[in-house]
Amino acid sequence: MKIVVDRNIPYIGPSLERIGETIFLKGDAIDNDVMKDTDILITRTRTKCDPSLLEGSRCSFIGTATIGTDHIDLDYCKNKGITVANAPGCNAPAVAQYVLTAITELTGNLSGKTLGIIGAGNVGTILGQWAVSVGMKVLYNDPPKEEADDRTHHYVSLDEIAYTSDVISIHTPYTTTGRHATRHLINESFLTSLNRSPLIINSARGAVTDTAALKDAFRNGKISGLAIDCWENEPHIDLELLSMATVATPHIAGYSLEGKIRATRMVLEALSGHLTTHFGMSHDIATTLTSSLPTIPPIPSRITTDMLQYDINADTRMLKEIPSTQLATGFEALRNNYNLRQEPRLLK
Repeated sequence: MKIVVDRNIPYIGPSLERIGETIFLKGDAIDNDVMKDTDILITRTRTKCDPSLLEGSRCSFIGTATIGTDHIDLDYCKNKGITVANAPGCNAPAVAQYVLTAITELTGNLSGKTLGIIGAGNVGTILGQWAVSVGMKVLYNDPPKEEADDRTHHYVSLDEIAYTSDVISIHTPYTTTGRHATRHLINESFLTSLNRSPLIINSARGAVTDTAALKDAFRNGKISGLAIDCWENEPHIDLELLSMATVATPHIAGYSLEGKIRATRMVLEALSGHLTTHFGMSHDIATTLTSSLPTIPPIPSRITTDMLQYDINADTRMLKEIPSTQLATGFEALRNNYNLRQEPRLLK
């Protein structure tokens, strides 16, 4: 069995090397030639898993140690019988930590502010829970969940988010089709309807925001500040938008030590099921695959501001100090070599 792994996924090597030949490569170095005789692919968002990568391959499993799957052609994989597994919610506490730290940096405090959360999945839910615990009022917008009669939250319209929020944080997946497509959800129409000149935070996917509209809204005072972790056309990000953002980071909002361990565990657990059904391996393979992973503490249900403990300014400085001619390569280098931070720890 041949296994190809993105070399920037931590803690995964010792587990996989027990079950087959394991090759570690940069995400953008994984190509069709590599995949021809590959059975298992474990990757991240920088590897586009589509026919150009997979055609002619014997690959039967793709695991992505990320929340999103927009880098994977799911229809193609389904038609080819390729099992796809991701890691939903793995980095939710880290992203919530990032967002609350960004708000504190841009506004000075959290208590009393109204936070509009667009997208009430794993990340949006824990962000809202923590925001309430530090004195914020929270509004949720998530039309698919609302239409499915989800009772987890009380949902409001996007118009109410625009009118009422002091801070707007985006946590939707990136989709381009359907009634609730999220590409350029944050567009000129939405931004001109803003009432309180809120802070806008994007730690979801870059193209959920329209870069040109975002810049215009900032120039016109419709938004008071920007915190951007996810950018359109990464790593070729917009220089003007970079200069406008007080908080500007290279897609690392979810990069915590605990989040990476969760993601690795979730992918390995999914792989263990595939190995038993597709390759006939023993049912105790899950224990074997995950036994070398570090243990992590439980996620706290509430926090205090002193638990955030994250120097978001240091991450911003590193990105902003990259010369413009080297920005794309520097963006990737910062992302791939990020010093994983710790999430807020459980209150005693």
